[in-house]
Amino acid sequence: MVWAPYVAEVEGRFVAASNATLLGVTDRGEPVVYKPVRGERPLWDFPTETLARREVLTFEMSQLLDIGVVPETALGDGIYGPGSVQRFVDIDEEWDAVPAIQRADAMLWPIAVLDLVCNNADRKVGHILRTVAGQIVGIDHGLTFHDDDKLRTVLWTFAGQPIPEHLRAAVSTLPARLDGDAGERFRSWLTAAEWRALRGRIASVTDSPVHPEPPLDRPPLPWPPY
Repeated sequence: MVWAPYVAEVEGRFVAASNATLLGVTDRGEPVVYKPVRGERPLWDFPTETLARREVLTFEMSQLLDIGVVPETALGDGIYGPGSVQRFVDIDEEWDAVPAIQRADAMLWPIAVLDLVCNNADRKVGHILRTVAGQIVGIDHGLTFHDDDKLRTVLWTFAGQPIPEHLRAAVSTLPARLDGDAGERFRSWLTAAEWRALRGRIASVTDSPVHPEPPLDRPPLPWPPY
């Protein structure tokens, strides 16, 4: 059954977020993170009112890769209108991502590969979390799938390292999956240029399965990095 959440109540706001990011409760009593489209801040380089869909597509890409590093995310509705709705997960507040990033911990590879495929322009330290169950997850994926190379990430500590075999194998299955029913939303929600760029990134990871080096012609890190 497809999750089609309706956010009936808002209990708080994540004030550090640049776009409206709300702690909500669905009409079924589920705690969620709700990002209404009307609360998106206009950006010069991403089309207006598309960030919610990019959040959903990144979740779906995580599922296609069978890595499960993005909490379930859907395009839903709510008291402030349509937007992305993500299941709230309980986070280990004591865990610090910085040491794992500095040592290029292998447990972060799935997020690093997801970012390569999705062209994540905003992988901050604070977007890498560990749940109370010990699972590493990534959040905040509105700035993804641009047709220009936009990768900005704190995970450059993987630069030059071979991508693990199981992740290389997962990426190699994407072209066939995206050509089928699983790719319908990618084809319809992305522009023609974004779709071509996505296919090109997949081919690049498959043909040269090594994490790239930081770019020299643009800022490699998101700002602020945390």
